[in-house]
Amino acid sequence: MSAEELIKRYEAGGGRLAAASAEGLAVPPSLHTAIVTCMDSRIDVFALFGMDIGETHVLRNAGGVVTDDVIRSLTISQRKLGTRDVLLVQHNGCGLATFTDDEFCEELAEETGMRPSWRTHAFRDPAESVRRDVTQLRHDPFLHPDTRVRGFVLDIHEGVLDEVVVD
Repeated sequence: MSAEELIKRYEAGGGRLAAASAEGLAVPPSLHTAIVTCMDSRIDVFALFGMDIGETHVLRNAGGVVTDDVIRSLTISQRKLGTRDVLLVQHNGCGLATFTDDEFCEELAEETGMRPSWRTHAFRDPAESVRRDVTQLRHDPFLHPDTRVRGFVLDIHEGVLDEVVVD
């Protein structure tokens, strides 16, 4: 599907549907929760958690990993919009497990003549990545002191969440 197809769907009434869905909703999410997950198009976060629009903030990036921009968005979500819970959801079969940071940076450098200023945050084991990221979020000085963070690995084929417990 191309961007043109999406624009056609918007013009056929998508904008009206989106406005109707958001009508009457407050800006702060009603469940005071933010979800960080992968941009993988197979993950329907709303179906996974049985959510409605307006209940959570959903932050997506490659791998659902904690980056500086995730911290920035979570800090704004908490400090200005009242969220307190963070659910971190990564998954098996993630593309970030198919290469390393160094490999990807080298490929880009060979193609463009430059190395990126950012990291991919590639990982081999999603549970270990979740464990590291939960720990990072729990110790971040900018997040609200009352922040509750839980991390999960989603079995993308079965739709099963396994919690990664971090002491």
